[in-house]
Amino acid sequence: MKTLPETEVNTEAKKPPKSEEGESKSETKTESKPETKKEEPEKWGIAHIFSSFNNTIIHMTDLTGAETVAVSSGGIHVNADRYESSPFAAMKAAKAVVEAARTKGFTNIHIRVRAVGGVGSRVPGPGAQAAIRALVRGGFKIGRIDDVTPIPHDTTRKKGGKRGRRV
Repeated sequence: MKTLPETEVNTEAKKPPKSEEGESKSETKTESKPETKKEEPEKWGIAHIFSSFNNTIIHMTDLTGAETVAVSSGGIHVNADRYESSPFAAMKAAKAVVEAARTKGFTNIHIRVRAVGGVGSRVPGPGAQAAIRALVRGGFKIGRIDDVTPIPHDTTRKKGGKRGRRV
């Protein structure tokens, strides 16, 4: 292998030009710090979603349980009774809760979904999933999603008496 002869490199051409004070231009740069966002304190809330086959109620509280916002899907959001339990009505109610919770400073939420339970249905109504999706799209960080449907440990007696409902 041949070794290449060392050549003199013009080091003067690579240096930045000197300014009048004798400092190079690269040294006179002002150091800029990256802008950091102000970290707001996290404020946790709990969104209680009660979803039956007749209505959807979304109730937002803080961690202590003090009531902050409660919105029902019926009334203002839809006019007909048959639409109160619809996913569209639940989504509109959840959007109203999101706006109110944002003004109160909530950033993170836990979600508790409840069906009728007891003697009634243990499956949440059709508005529960739509309400959860609307809360997530509202920009909240979701902590936990719990099902808090009351389920009896013994049997509870259905209404109607010993001989049932007589038509």
